[in-house]
Amino acid sequence: MQTKQLEQYINVVTSELTDFATKIDTLQLLAASNLISQSKKENGRLHVTGVGKPSHVAEYVAALNSSVGTPTYFLDTTEAVHGSLGQVRAEDIVIVISNSGETTEVKAMLKALEKIGAKTIGVSGGEDSWLKENSDVFLFAGVQVEGDELNKPPRASILAEIMVLQCLSILLQQEKELDLAEYYLYHPGGKLGESICEMEGEK
Repeated sequence: MQTKQLEQYINVVTSELTDFATKIDTLQLLAASNLISQSKKENGRLHVTGVGKPSHVAEYVAALNSSVGTPTYFLDTTEAVHGSLGQVRAEDIVIVISNSGETTEVKAMLKALEKIGAKTIGVSGGEDSWLKENSDVFLFAGVQVEGDELNKPPRASILAEIMVLQCLSILLQQEKELDLAEYYLYHPGGKLGESICEMEGEK
């Protein structure tokens, strides 16, 4: 019985992500990348935030982007309206992740960001959501089902959010023209750094 449920989950998630991949909007991804690039030229910084499980996605994306040449700062959505918005300046960009796009904390934060003057990139499965209507650029990251019998714990939706933001990270990496030498500067330790040293030693 347990194995059957696992097989069902794997099949559902595979189907959902395959379908989602066909819906990824490359024009919106380019718009998001261009927004960030323009901010960088104005000495702006990139922040990423989310509530609940998407907050963990936000932390991962901040680490990923930083590792490929675009320093990115995690912003706690709940703490934001209690003072943490002080880390955001008018020339900055904030990526906001919310599965529904209707989260109360997100709405309060975006209203404050608008007053600060920072631009936002919304990431959500809500195609007609409040977040979409109130973001400068919107990246759809939605699925039909999560993959388990409850259909509530965020599983497939989290993978969709990660996928679309990984796509954005690739565009930022290309814009940075990151090479292995610079990548090594950020990864001098561990097996990853060791593997780069071995590759460079072969040249």
